[in-house]
Amino acid sequence: MADKAKPAKAPPAEGAPEGAKKGGKKKLIILLAIPLLLGGVGAGLWFSGILPGLLGMHPPVEAAAPAATDVAVAPPPAPPVFLDMPDITANLNAPGRRAPLVRIRSRLELARAEDSAIMTAAMPRLLDLYATYLREMRPEELRGSLGTHRLREELIARANLVAAPARVVDVLFVEIIVQ
Repeated sequence: MADKAKPAKAPPAEGAPEGAKKGGKKKLIILLAIPLLLGGVGAGLWFSGILPGLLGMHPPVEAAAPAATDVAVAPPPAPPVFLDMPDITANLNAPGRRAPLVRIRSRLELARAEDSAIMTAAMPRLLDLYATYLREMRPEELRGSLGTHRLREELIARANLVAAPARVVDVLFVEIIVQ
């Protein structure tokens, strides 16, 4: 009773469960590595442009490139057309006894050469709009590059309003003085 014999373990035979455990881990690693490897190869082929070409997702290079005889030579861009504006001097809107002055010398960049005649004819009205707008500005609004940019945008809008068929592309400041 006191001596109950425990059964002795037999030595593991070849191919026993201990070997099966190690083989199971290897199989699991292989089963995970194969899809990752295939995914990496597929991504490499896709981003290199080989796979879309094989799948017919874009035309072959020969069909995409136009023939040398089909190429039309674009005409060179027209040179810019500039129109000098007369100097504009205006009082700024500021409290106090002495109102600050602003003096602006600028050029208009026009879309076409034909627009210069229209702008020259509309110049008195344009100068009136510019001077009226400048009289309502405060000196703080003209400070910094942001103030200059806002002024430019407002002057372009007013110039395009005055000379309706003509188009002003940009207002180029030669000089801005606030006193």
